[in-house]
Amino acid sequence: MFNGKRMRKSCGGDPIKGLFAGMLAGAAGSWVMNQLQQTGGPGDTARREERGNVEEPATVKAAEAVSRRVFHHELSDCEKQVAEPVVHYGYGALLGGVYGAMAEVAPAPSAGLGIPFAAAAWFLGDEVAVPALGLGKKPTEYLSRTHADALAAHFAYGLTTDLLRRALRHVI
Repeated sequence: MFNGKRMRKSCGGDPIKGLFAGMLAGAAGSWVMNQLQQTGGPGDTARREERGNVEEPATVKAAEAVSRRVFHHELSDCEKQVAEPVVHYGYGALLGGVYGAMAEVAPAPSAGLGIPFAAAAWFLGDEVAVPALGLGKKPTEYLSRTHADALAAHFAYGLTTDLLRRALRHVI
């Protein structure tokens, strides 16, 4: 039988609890990633490169697109300053939640302490979705150092998300 209780029992976890633990851990992982990017650590090259080219971050562009299409409103500079972390932390929490739920039902997603998850998030997000949605330049238009820094920042996100998710699941 494949009802929810049977699936959780046979797989040894609870996807709902994993979702919540993952969301909290993903928000914390986003904070760690953000600290690295703001302090000149891994991931900062992309931000400096964007500033030098007067290109807004993808998070701001995403917030602007949603504001225009859904609310028919142009964001002011002040609203953009608020929107950037909301999108960043919201996306990080969402990804962490998916990761947490998946880790509850199968061991593969949480293998490698979140590093493979982070690599996938970087590749699918930064390298595929951001340029495909017009939120950033093509990957070939950035320096290889920019890609490496962004990947390293995502590794910090993945490791933080995984370790905190595991700790939270012992409590929840």
